[in-house]
Amino acid sequence: MSENKLYIIPTPIGNLEDMTYRAVNILKAVDVILAEDTRTSSVLLQHYGIAAKMYAHHKFNEHRTVELLAEKILRGQSVALLSDAGTPGISDPGFLLVKTCVERDIEVECLPGATALIPALVNSGLPSDRFCFEGFLPQKKGRQKRIIQLRDEERTMVFYESPYRLLKTLQQLSAVFGEERRACVSRELSKLHEENSRGTFTELISYYTEKGVRGEIVLVVEGKSGKQKRYEEENDD
Repeated sequence: MSENKLYIIPTPIGNLEDMTYRAVNILKAVDVILAEDTRTSSVLLQHYGIAAKMYAHHKFNEHRTVELLAEKILRGQSVALLSDAGTPGISDPGFLLVKTCVERDIEVECLPGATALIPALVNSGLPSDRFCFEGFLPQKKGRQKRIIQLRDEERTMVFYESPYRLLKTLQQLSAVFGEERRACVSRELSKLHEENSRGTFTELISYYTEKGVRGEIVLVVEGKSGKQKRYEEENDD
């Protein structure tokens, strides 16, 4: 392990046993651990017997602290960054600190590890050779515009979504993409009650209207196919 370095450490999205040996060893050795939520990360660190100086690093304070953190690394300290779950920087804080370190010629190493989008994509049964990751759709401003922009996307699309907005998102996508577009809702990945629900938008809307929605959600949506394009062209004529 090296000093003067920022380590990006993926953490389990549910099952604590999904940590890698190297990630645990680095967390035991670094001088400072930055955590999106110290309460959440303390559970993980205690599970692996890791005692280290831990500080909060999240979207509300990162703009004020990244330069100080870069200076700390330049003075010889090793720093590890954690998010609550998955890989930092993927719909989580991390990008700004990595950008600052790169600009200051500080070495950055991101370990391979857990992220929710890849298991959801593979589980979906939809084409996974080419895909695009959209993260969270805008909650209000620009939401409908972004959905319309994605209507003709031919690659499989992966979204993160709140359980409180899932039905609304399925309904909005169905209205723009078409009711028969196929999708998969992955819920509680790697946890005890993991569920992957596959079907058309119509089928998924009906299912979750009846059942309700709980847990962490990844939504995978089929890209626009040649068959769908030909159908639209014929109907436009």
